[in-house]
Amino acid sequence: MNHGRPKIVVTNPVERGWLDVLEPHAELYVNAGPHPWPRRDLIKYSRDAFGLIAFMTDSVDEDFLRDCPDLRIVACALKGYDNFDVDACTRRGVWLTIVPDLLVAATADLAMALLLGLARNLLQADRFVRLGRHEGWRPMFFGRGLSGATVGLIGMGALGWAIAERLRGFDCRTRYYDTSPLLRDDERKLELSYVQLDSLIAGSDVIILALPLSKDTLHLIDGRRLSLIKPGCLLINPARGSLVDEEAVADALEAGALGGYAADVFAFEDRAFVPHSGPIPDRLISNDRQTLFTPHLGSAIATVRQAITTEAALNVLDTIQGRRPRGAINDVSDRQEGGT
Repeated sequence: MNHGRPKIVVTNPVERGWLDVLEPHAELYVNAGPHPWPRRDLIKYSRDAFGLIAFMTDSVDEDFLRDCPDLRIVACALKGYDNFDVDACTRRGVWLTIVPDLLVAATADLAMALLLGLARNLLQADRFVRLGRHEGWRPMFFGRGLSGATVGLIGMGALGWAIAERLRGFDCRTRYYDTSPLLRDDERKLELSYVQLDSLIAGSDVIILALPLSKDTLHLIDGRRLSLIKPGCLLINPARGSLVDEEAVADALEAGALGGYAADVFAFEDRAFVPHSGPIPDRLISNDRQTLFTPHLGSAIATVRQAITTEAALNVLDTIQGRRPRGAINDVSDRQEGGT
């Protein structure tokens, strides 16, 4: 500690200046990178910490909190929090905060990029040119367009809404499923219609996942549901890897039922929520004809990442100064401690 200032641990590298709002109020202990700290090291650095700015690679549970008794806030620089035990944080008087909206537009943009890249065979076409095989126009790499296609969105929260807005310009028929259907006026605004989940899966040319990971959505797309799809359907996953059963996806691709799979997220990233998640199946990695993958780039825009990190820092500052943090998803007001 330095002059009584609270210690704040930042678990992943961040650009200089992104935490300026905290500099006068806290002692910052920042991972210099390039890799996330192993759990044992993170616990060691956090034992006497007041706050933690956490990222996708981190997991906080009862054991972690027991080993770090001085923690008063875990500020997640992300929207999804399935790797963080909300109840354990609440029991131990630790605020848990998220950044709910800043990732949405960037992730929706990437979802469209994955869809268009997969549909138009851009990976294979790019490789063809780089190998020096392009000799001028030839009838090859036939893909598919979105005009006239039926697109099914699963999940109509902020991300689903943003994707639906982007789809409006492609002259496609958009349908959606969510456990809480939209109001009719919103459906008309977005030019989409509600259908039940299995009907959406069976009737879509493209399926886009836009929902959080929970016990109810784990392996939502499994072997049974993949058996319902239209031949050649494309599946796009910018949300969470474990929403799909990756082995079942590989089976469906090999059988010729599923036309393609594009993803920015993978099941192994969800090991805190699904402990036995394995690596990306080799059958998916080697299938570069029917798949398109990116390494969790949903929010990988410098201005977006800066805004997300700064917002997480503001949540920490709220806590240091005795206020309820703006991004709190739990309530521990009775344990709140102020002072700078």
